[in-house]
Amino acid sequence: MRAALTALALILSTPALAAPQEGEVIVPCGGSFPDFVQAMEQAAVARGADPATARAFFSGVRQDPATLDADRRQGVFTLPFTDFARRLISQNRLQTGRALAERHDATFDRVEAEFGVSRGVLLAFWAFETDFGAVQGDFNTVNALMTLGHDCRRPGLFQPQVLAALELYARGDIDPRTTTGAWAGEIGMVQMLPEDILTNGIDGDGDGRVTLKTSAADALMSGGNMLSDLGWRANEPWLEEVTVPADMDWSRAGLTTRMTPREWAALGIAPRSGGFAAPDLPATLVLPQGKDGPAFLGYPNFDVFFEWNQSFTYVLTAAYFATRLEGAPVFDAGNPPPPLGDAEMRSLQQKLSARGHDVGEIDGILGAGTRAAVRTEQARLGLPADAWPTRELLNAL
Repeated sequence: MRAALTALALILSTPALAAPQEGEVIVPCGGSFPDFVQAMEQAAVARGADPATARAFFSGVRQDPATLDADRRQGVFTLPFTDFARRLISQNRLQTGRALAERHDATFDRVEAEFGVSRGVLLAFWAFETDFGAVQGDFNTVNALMTLGHDCRRPGLFQPQVLAALELYARGDIDPRTTTGAWAGEIGMVQMLPEDILTNGIDGDGDGRVTLKTSAADALMSGGNMLSDLGWRANEPWLEEVTVPADMDWSRAGLTTRMTPREWAALGIAPRSGGFAAPDLPATLVLPQGKDGPAFLGYPNFDVFFEWNQSFTYVLTAAYFATRLEGAPVFDAGNPPPPLGDAEMRSLQQKLSARGHDVGEIDGILGAGTRAAVRTEQARLGLPADAWPTRELLNAL
């Protein structure tokens, strides 16, 4: 059934390039950009690309400093969950999302029937990625991908995307001079990278093409297919808000401890409203701002959100917004200790790194490595091990 939905443009009308391995660095990064362009073109031809097509594709490529600037400037992810969620979730977005759910009801019915992905989930990504298609990005897609593939920060992520974009060009689905999107090379209403379009693109409106920039049906069906391909478990929940007791063992919170809601209930965890969505599914206790802030249970589908985006704050906000679009109440913000400032967070990361913890880059962002290190040090110092960094912890270190 899924194959029947795939766009005619994605059927084997042209020979596919030899697919790179995941994370493969195809040619050396850095150095002269013109030399890098030439090397990528030669590599594409060696992998089966038509020489004339490859020449036309790479001929006008330009390095884009704005792409590099955007890659390094992602300060919004330093915001705590409550602030980030309040910034992204507005009454207007809720109303627009619910109106679009009605307008595209038939498409959402198809997505739910085919892939088991609830409409709130795709609406949340549609809202956050492009403001429901209104802001899809004005970066030249091929220039952005080539710039990031040349940069030595993540060449293994972006160089394979260049070859996927070349294949889309060979099939007539993008124009290397005019196709635009996000700074990281994503295209369309729900922002999909070229490899994802090749793998998961679906002609949802039946016009024979996959046009993710202008067709909501194509974007939503393709997005549902992509989530399914990433491991979405059909017709299962992803997140629900809970209340927590004041005296529980906080070290059990976090994305590594999984118990069923029945088991969490034995520790005093309770759904904030109604009953548990899935009492027998494994779930993690998510405390984005520690024991005194909001609390959620994340089901297996919550993990799939991280396959779409790696930011914990973004993922939790998107997952929560999806529940709001389907009727969940506003979360209880609680009264957590105030977040550390940027300089304080960097100082904390430096102290944690000096103690042997792997916190990754000293960037002021509360990522998974920093959270794990915070929890370990809290337990060592006899503080509540809820992974929320406080000035008390910083001072103790």
